[in-house]
Amino acid sequence: MKSKILVTGGAGYIGSILVPELLKIGHEVTVIDNFMFGQASLNHCCGYDNFKIVNGDIRHEDFMKDHVQDAQIIIPLAAYVGAPLCNKDKVGAQTVNHDAIISMIEILRDDQKILMPTTNSAYGSGDKNNYCDENSPLNPISKYAIDKVAIEKVLMQRKNSISFRLATVFGMSPKMRIDLLVNDFVYRAVYDRFIVLFEGHFKRNYIHVTDVVRAFIHGIENFDSMRGEIFNVGLSEANVSKAELCTWIKKHIPDFVVMEAPLGVDPDQRNYIVSNEKLESTGWKPKIGLDAGIVELVKGFKMLKNTKYGNV
Repeated sequence: MKSKILVTGGAGYIGSILVPELLKIGHEVTVIDNFMFGQASLNHCCGYDNFKIVNGDIRHEDFMKDHVQDAQIIIPLAAYVGAPLCNKDKVGAQTVNHDAIISMIEILRDDQKILMPTTNSAYGSGDKNNYCDENSPLNPISKYAIDKVAIEKVLMQRKNSISFRLATVFGMSPKMRIDLLVNDFVYRAVYDRFIVLFEGHFKRNYIHVTDVVRAFIHGIENFDSMRGEIFNVGLSEANVSKAELCTWIKKHIPDFVVMEAPLGVDPDQRNYIVSNEKLESTGWKPKIGLDAGIVELVKGFKMLKNTKYGNV
């Protein structure tokens, strides 16, 4: 069944892969984005008759009322993503990640469906064995994680909602993010050939951006059986430490030098092993492993280098 889908932040890292996939399936997709990064990541979608783009800000309630009323499904991707950006602009983070989402939820009808990306960084360090599943206590530390937890609590009071607690996402995208951990480490391996690690023993879970997109599509197609639930979305083979991740990268870039020094701390104190069994039991399985993702990134970074202020 084809649906009218509203995607906020649809020109971002995940949205620029999700939106064309939704269009290919035949859904009618409206994207709201304020293009704060000057990105042109949806150019390739403009030939679709079932595609509509709106340049706007989700913090304007009257504006949102005009655009949510026709949507059958809402996927709210618009956000200040990650602890560093949220710390840099705390007002922007509060108004976009929390206030605007609460306002949007309040104006939705009960029959409208929401598939919401949240974060597994809210687990903190998990239990004594650093193990986490959807029933584990939450211990959000950063403002990003705290706001996502608050939104999820409100979201789960609605019947027609799904929360996807995303692992750390990696992989190439038309709206690229080099700052994500795997992407960052591979970029450093490609161009610097070395990295200095802090908290190298800290484990976290990872997931390729294309598999995140597949999780959203899976949720749309199986909404009746999944609604009202929270699902971790991660790559079960990739519960690895920062140091172990560097070992994976060295398989593809053998001269990558790794050193450790106590230079910083993880703002979310993420050190956990995450179970993705609940989502996998619904029939979803990731397709892109960490090895394949690293190979993809090495290829991609041959086309992408941050030389804005360089002369080489």
